[in-house]
Amino acid sequence: MSKYFPILLLISILSCKSKKDDVGPIIPTPTLPVELWTTSADQTNLLYKKSLDFATGQDDRFTTIQIDTTLELQPIEGFGYTMTGGSAMLLHQMGSTERAALLKEFFGNDSASIGVSYLRLSIGASDLDATVFSYDDLPAGQTDPNLEHFSIAKDEEHLIPVLKEILAINPNIKFMGSPWSPPTWMKTNGNSKGGNLKPDFYSAYAQYFVKYIQAYKAHGITIDAITPQNEPHHPGNNPSMQMLSDQQADFIKNHLGPAFQAAGISTKIIVWDHNCDEPNYPIEVLNDAGAKQFVHGSAFHMYGGDEGALSTVHDAHPDKALYFTEQWTGKNGSFDGDLQWHVRHIIIGTMRNWSRVALEWNFANDPNFGPHTPGGCTECRGAVTINGNTATKNVSYYIIGQASKFVTPGSVRLTSNLSGSLPNVAFKRPDGKKVLIVLNEDTNLQSFNIQTGSRFITASLTGKSVGTFVW
Repeated sequence: MSKYFPILLLISILSCKSKKDDVGPIIPTPTLPVELWTTSADQTNLLYKKSLDFATGQDDRFTTIQIDTTLELQPIEGFGYTMTGGSAMLLHQMGSTERAALLKEFFGNDSASIGVSYLRLSIGASDLDATVFSYDDLPAGQTDPNLEHFSIAKDEEHLIPVLKEILAINPNIKFMGSPWSPPTWMKTNGNSKGGNLKPDFYSAYAQYFVKYIQAYKAHGITIDAITPQNEPHHPGNNPSMQMLSDQQADFIKNHLGPAFQAAGISTKIIVWDHNCDEPNYPIEVLNDAGAKQFVHGSAFHMYGGDEGALSTVHDAHPDKALYFTEQWTGKNGSFDGDLQWHVRHIIIGTMRNWSRVALEWNFANDPNFGPHTPGGCTECRGAVTINGNTATKNVSYYIIGQASKFVTPGSVRLTSNLSGSLPNVAFKRPDGKKVLIVLNEDTNLQSFNIQTGSRFITASLTGKSVGTFVW
């Protein structure tokens, strides 16, 4: 042993002690009880997280959003998009690694995901498929009332493989199916665009739905709900079909409902699936007692009218559910304008008017806003733009993400007051946590109180931003 070892050891010990004393005791960072996630119209913040503490009381300088935790309103089934055939094609053509990462970001339940919990699907082609098709296409002049040529082969190419990957990430996700058109041989004009369903084929079309649900079930995919017709008062799309309220009531009462019952199918039947400017349509269907017994609820879009229509239908038939199933963002829109309008009307507005679901339109588009059918939408902007293996997130990713990431299925809406230019909606999750989504419509920063029971939160949101509070 070196004669210098004891001296070196002493120097080392003193050195370590000195460094420890300089640092001082290690104090753990406190975990604050309130999370705030914000997205701003200028994109400075995009689902940006920070933490807040409860305040000691109300700050009288600011307005107060009061939440009544004792009164629970409608249950929430989910937030999401329509997974069009074109969206699925773009996803399926990505590399498997890139696709898996993108799907996990949308449908996962970890901190890096937005937890999308509901998808709408087209039964056959929508206008955002590359081609027009049904599940029973025949040469002109031929019919197939027994549906011997029924096939979902087109869906098996791209859509079903993508849905299976999504189910592997989120086995509890719900799917709603909506047809843009039945097979052309069932229609009065023999065309994919417009026309009406021939009464002679009402029963065959009911079996078409049965076969669709059963075919998807064979792939391990449960269709939770269907609508008999997408936008039944818009026969100008390709594909499309007109279906008047008395026709829809007849179809459900005498054909679709009994067919589901006979086949032991529990898939929900949702009526209307069109704009908020005609609440009389679902009310007329539900006023038919024979049809109503088979109907679970009504669905809406908002290319006309406003979200108050949902409450009109709720007031007429409070025992039936409400769904908001489509609203698009387009290539000529702005992040600023779309974020504010959609959060105000689609996320907050429809929920405050009894909706259980809020869905934006298409999941994905390519850089040229395709694919689409001849005559289909040429301006629909998806939640992501997919260019080969590259996916760029668009505004509806954040519109939905501000809700889907935090308001999990099984949550219930709570009452909250509207205060100034701070539209909001509150929820209680199955885990007991509360969620409040607030939009600051003002151009300037606003500070406000949140009162929940005997607790207060004092918070601020920059102008034209949305914040989601979780505690």
